Amino acid sequence: MKMKKWTGLLLAGCMAAGALAGCGGSSTGSTQTGGGEGSEELTWKIGMIGPLTGPVAIYGTDVKNAGQIAVDEINAAGGINGYQIEYRAEDDEHDAEKAMNAYNTLKDWGMQILAGAVTSTPSTAVEALTAEDNMFQLTPSGSSKACIEEANAFAVCFNDPQQGTKSAEYFAEHFPDAVIGTLYDSSTEYSAGIEANFESKGAALGLDIADVESFTADNNTDFTAQLNKLKSAGCTYVFMPIYYQEASVILQQAANMGFTPDFFGCDGMDGILDIEGFDTSLAEGLMLLTPFAADAEDELTVNFVENFRSAYEKTPNQFGADQYDGIYALKLAIEKADLTPEASVSDICEALKTAITQIEVDGLTGTITWAASGEPDKEPKAVMIKDGAYVSIEG
Repeated sequence: MKMKKWTGLLLAGCMAAGALAGCGGSSTGSTQTGGGEGSEELTWKIGMIGPLTGPVAIYGTDVKNAGQIAVDEINAAGGINGYQIEYRAEDDEHDAEKAMNAYNTLKDWGMQILAGAVTSTPSTAVEALTAEDNMFQLTPSGSSKACIEEANAFAVCFNDPQQGTKSAEYFAEHFPDAVIGTLYDSSTEYSAGIEANFESKGAALGLDIADVESFTADNNTDFTAQLNKLKSAGCTYVFMPIYYQEASVILQQAANMGFTPDFFGCDGMDGILDIEGFDTSLAEGLMLLTPFAADAEDELTVNFVENFRSAYEKTPNQFGADQYDGIYALKLAIEKADLTPEASVSDICEALKTAITQIEVDGLTGTITWAASGEPDKEPKAVMIKDGAYVSIEG
């Protein structure tokens, strides 16, 4: 069962009905009466948890907003199996304890499915709660393998080992003669996990990894020592599986010392162009592996980006695209399982665990299928920053 490339057939009506709702508070979506006078309203209640404030709010707000666009489109087209969706977002500030509090808030609200959390540590913390409640959890962007250890948990994004392996494969195909250095955060599971798999797969593929440098969360403001070592090793490419905040500092310090390799990152790099006060010219030529390219010319992407920009006055990042695809995956899986909102949270979860492995989503981030392990399968893309914008790299 495949989600086709959604065209303009939804857009005029759904955006007129939904854009204002998408820009508003954390709970939106129409409801549909489930019976005669006095009956309770029956809706699908989908929750989202993510950093809506704090240092990585760029991720959480795009996930919230892209999910809202998908919900508004689906509701305008009649909902899921005839029932509308309510979509509510809670802030976790990229903190595990706050994520668990947010989960309990959403549970009290009546959440039936969790489309979150956004980042890995909160996703893993919340997974313990969803597993206990047997609630279906689909994280758009929690990339640690720990996020999908439980049978009820699935992901839309590549996990950390996948990102490292696919990055090495991309280097082997496109830059086989590169002299490569790596610079990563050894204190985070995200960065260290990607780097370890990049090194391992790179060695198997015969990549020339000339130098490996690291830093920690306690030492992430001065990178000159690491950059000097990478420069001395003759690195022409530097692989940085890190978050955009540290990357922005590294790019500035590399420029200051005249070190100009090609820098290459993963999904954590997405957002660097949105840092307030950052000189985006420093990121010129930066590449990152991503399943989503905002400048892609297929109709689905063009319409999504146009609607997102219209509603939120910015270009969506891949985290938002993952959530958009995730909401549509939930729709298809619910339809595949022929579920209605009367079902219990546990019954919904049991049905979706099977149904999601039987669907195929042709979405913003590629054609996606899922294994019972919770891992997605799709092809990555590479983008480059050119003239202050992400541009697809062909081939």
